[in-house]
Amino acid sequence: MTDTDGGAGTDGGGGRDDGPLVRSAAGRGVTTLTLDSPHNRNALSARLVGELYAHLEAAGHDPDTRAVLLTHTGTTFCAGADLSEAGAAAGPTGAPLGLARLLRTVVAFPKPVVARVTGHVRAGGAGLLGACDIAVAGPGATFAFTEARLGLAPAVISLPLLPRLDARAAGRYYLTGERFGAAEAARIGLVTIAAEDVDAALEPVLDGLRRGSPQGLAESKRLVTAEVLRVFDRDTDSLAELSARLFASGEAREGMSAFLERRDPRWVHH
Repeated sequence: MTDTDGGAGTDGGGGRDDGPLVRSAAGRGVTTLTLDSPHNRNALSARLVGELYAHLEAAGHDPDTRAVLLTHTGTTFCAGADLSEAGAAAGPTGAPLGLARLLRTVVAFPKPVVARVTGHVRAGGAGLLGACDIAVAGPGATFAFTEARLGLAPAVISLPLLPRLDARAAGRYYLTGERFGAAEAARIGLVTIAAEDVDAALEPVLDGLRRGSPQGLAESKRLVTAEVLRVFDRDTDSLAELSARLFASGEAREGMSAFLERRDPRWVHH
C-alpha cells in the first residue's frame, strides 16, 4: 500500500467477475500478457496471480513463443498486494512467501519477460517489474518505494530489485519514499529504457528476441539471472519473516490507518 495514485489495490466494494484478469495474445513469436484488473489497479489478487501463472505456463510450453511481453490496462501497471484479501493466506508469512514465489517464477522463467509500463508502479508491482528481464517505461509511468512512510519496508521485493538497482539510488528512494519518473527509473536500473513512445522503443527489443534461438535465449537469461536467483535462495525466508513482522506491528497499523483516512501518521514531523 502506498500513495493514492498507485498504492496497493483494494476491491473498492465492487470486484469483477465478467472476464479474465489477465489477457493473453500471441503473435510473431511474442506472447503478450495484459494485466486487466482496473477495479483494484491490477493488484495481485489470488485470482489474477493464478491466471498469470497459467498463462506463463502455457507460454513456457509454446514452441512458437520466444518472449513474453507483460503490459497492463488503466493507469497503474501493478499496485501490489490486494488488501481486500489480507489474512487469507495461510500463516503470517503466507502472503510474502506467495509474492516471493511469483517473483522467482518470472526471474527463473526460461524465456525472456519484457515489461511495458505506461502507468504507476508501487509496492509488489515494483517487485514484479524488477523480476522482468527488460522493462520499457513511458512518460506516464511513476515509481515510488513508500513502505517506510507506512511503518513497513520493501522486504520481499528487494529480492529481484537490490541486485539490479544502483545502491545509492536504492538507499535514497527506499528511505525517502520520493516519487520519480521513467528517466530516473532508467538511470538507477529499475527499468531498461525510458521512452516517449514505448511501442517504438520496444520494436528493436522484440525484434532482437524474435531472432534468438530458444536455447540461446534460455542459457543467456540463465547467465544474467544467476545472482538474482542466488539472492532468492538465500534470503526469501528471512525477508518473508521480516515482512510479516512489520505488517503485524503497531506502527504499520497506524501507517495503514493514516493512509486510508488520508491523514499523516502520528510520527510525521512538519
